[in-house]
Amino acid sequence: MQDQLLPILQSIEGFVWGPVMLVLLLGTGLYLTIGLRLKPILTIPKGFALALSGKKNEGEDGEITPFQALTTALSATVGTGNIAGVATALFLGGPGAIFWMWMTALVGMATKYSEAVMAVQFREKDDRGEFVGGPMYYIANGLGPRWKWLGATFAFLGMIAAFGAGNLVQSNSVADVLQEAVSLPQWATGLIMAVLTFAVIIGGIRSIASVASRVVPTMALVYVGTALFILILNAPAIPGAFGLIFEGAFNGTAAVGGFAGAAVAAAIQFGVARGVFSNESGLGSAAIAHAAARTNNPVRQGTIAMLGTFIDTIIICTMTALVILTVQMPSVDGSAAMAVWTSGETGAPLSALAFSHGLPVAGVGEWIVSLGLIFFAFTTIIAWSYYGERCAEFLFGVRIITPYRYAWVLLVGVGAVLKLDIAWAFASIMNALMALPNLIGLLLLSGLIFRLSRGETK
Repeated sequence: MQDQLLPILQSIEGFVWGPVMLVLLLGTGLYLTIGLRLKPILTIPKGFALALSGKKNEGEDGEITPFQALTTALSATVGTGNIAGVATALFLGGPGAIFWMWMTALVGMATKYSEAVMAVQFREKDDRGEFVGGPMYYIANGLGPRWKWLGATFAFLGMIAAFGAGNLVQSNSVADVLQEAVSLPQWATGLIMAVLTFAVIIGGIRSIASVASRVVPTMALVYVGTALFILILNAPAIPGAFGLIFEGAFNGTAAVGGFAGAAVAAAIQFGVARGVFSNESGLGSAAIAHAAARTNNPVRQGTIAMLGTFIDTIIICTMTALVILTVQMPSVDGSAAMAVWTSGETGAPLSALAFSHGLPVAGVGEWIVSLGLIFFAFTTIIAWSYYGERCAEFLFGVRIITPYRYAWVLLVGVGAVLKLDIAWAFASIMNALMALPNLIGLLLLSGLIFRLSRGETK
């Protein structure tokens, strides 16, 4: 049955990630970037200063600190997309796909900024007295009652999409890696992750944010530090790697080694699709976390929020891509070295292969990738549980929260035993559908976004 379902899902994926979606994503980001007068790009240093200031924002409304909101949003984005997703984009679209991931991130910073601004501006309190927000709320409250159907559409798609992008794909990738690394049965991985997930999400956003604010920065530093060390060892190959990226972005990539070749269209499609899957700019998901931030200044939170896209794609995804493109390994016959990215591997195994051959001590690189994927995927699961829960609450009220959490934990276990290709295709389709109402809402609210940004005071 899985073999019959995969071609159908791939056909749907190709359709929803067609030219219309790519133009809408990149076009909306570019429009917002220009309308904001390059503010997101120019204020990156200010964003880091605000995020790291340690300001408690005492007396301001919200459930968690602005920094915890950022790390919660990052915990949802820094995951398999940075490890397996980058490798998959390289395998399907060639090195040129990385260039289009960068472009998606640069304009996506304005999208992420705008999402957070609107999330704080139009958030509200639920029946439990907690602040809730996100695209469904800024569409319904910002555009008025006649647009509430669009907010409800986002909430429905977000509730379903969460199970794909934030649940099935994550547990599936971890199970795949652990089965290969230590021969742990996939069902056992699913059971362990389900128990750990339940232990965290039962405490709600404060528990999720507390875990995310500790795990995400630590693992990100370890992963990026290891990648930088490998790149230092392979420094002479870095210019060539950038050459492959820029050449492939505009001319396609010819077949070489175990790589089948890719046209420019494939580079764009898989670069944008995997870029969005990685940093979630345009999906509106991160806005749900930032709506809970303890702040009364929408623009300030937007400036912090946009760092999520920068850190996720421009820093972490780039590190993964450069390691894969610069590291070499012995050929099958041992006659000469061959580039790891032409080995024919894809997904997390390709990233693990690159890190393994990139470090001088055998096996260490593979464990770094495996541990990074496990921790990143786990934090993604707990953050996306909150996103899906808020979407469900918008539709059905607070009574749905407990049943949704139990269903979430159950699907973590089920996802571990699914076929990887099916999980990826399903997540990609859901991401595309989820983005549509959010992008429409942002475009209709863009005038307010620009006015609020121009009126920012220190």
